[in-house]
Formats: sequence, C-alpha cells, structure tokens
Amino acid sequence: MKKANWMVVLTLIVSTTLFGQKTFTLSSKDLGGEATKTQEFNGFGCSGNNLSPQLSWKNAPEGTKSFAITMYDPDAPTGSGFWHWVVFDIPANVNELVTNAGNSKLNLAPKSAIQSITDYGIKGFGGPCPPEGHGLHHYIITVYALKTDKLGPDENTNPAVVGFNLWNQTLAKASIVVYYKR
Repeated sequence: MKKANWMVVLTLIVSTTLFGQKTFTLSSKDLGGEATKTQEFNGFGCSGNNLSPQLSWKNAPEGTKSFAITMYDPDAPTGSGFWHWVVFDIPANVNELVTNAGNSKLNLAPKSAIQSITDYGIKGFGGPCPPEGHGLHHYIITVYALKTDKLGPDENTNPAVVGFNLWNQTLAKASIVVYYKR
C-alpha cells in the first residue's frame, strides 16, 4: 500500500477513536431478549422470584449529577400502562445496580437512592406479571442521566409524578426492552 494510502487509513482510525461519539448505554448481565421466572413478580397471580435485574450504564453526558431507573409496561390492559420500578437519586459516581437491588429491604441499592411506589402499590421492584393469555408484553427499562442530584419526590410519590420530574431534569436516557408472557 502506498504511503499516502496509509496516511489516510491512519487518519481515519485516529479520527474515529478521538472524535467518535460514545453514546449513553444501558445493559444487563441478567437479561437477554426475554424476562424469566427470576424477574417475574411473586403475587398478583404470578409465582416468580421477583428479582430485579443487574443493570449497568456507561457514557453518561457531561453535567450528570444523578441517575434514575424506571421499568414500564405499555401493554398492560390499564389504559395507562403499568410502572414496575421507579428508583431515583442514584449518585452520579454509580454506574451499576446489582441483581435484586430492587428489593428495598436488602439495602443493595446505593444508600441515597429512593425506590418509590409502583403500580403494584409497593416500594421497589415489582417484576413482570402480564395477564395469562394476553400475549407478549414489552418491558422498557430506562436509565436517566439527570441534571440534579436530588429529584425531589419521596418514596411515597406515585410514578406519574416522578415521571413528570424526570421529564424536567433529564439530560439523556438509555433503554433496553425485554419481553414476557404467561
């Protein structure tokens, strides 16, 4: 290869490495494309283990002061979907929640994190539990990079009010989607 061609290739590699945009990304070691009995709610007619999945995120935007995580089922036959998990005030220096951090009694989430009530009426994680025979539901798990260190609501705040506060304070968000049916 000619010297000029090597220079072009080298310039492209360096430019891509230095100037390539890194996107805010959410991932999970516990989830593939579908939720399992491990995540399924235990109650409401379901008999799963109700373990929240491990989640990790990277490349938060500059200015991030805290994070929040939600899990939402838009397919629930409620007319307004169903909120399965709402956690916020996760410190900016945290980039992972371990498996079962959604069990607020175990204190596995960061100390300052607040897990407010879900549409099950409980605090912490409430796994998938779609009606039998209702088909596949998709569960959207989202991490929000926030421009505030404290969102404002408390552990008794309903998901809609938390969502309004998230909308007002979000710098960026990243999601993964998993499916589940019974």
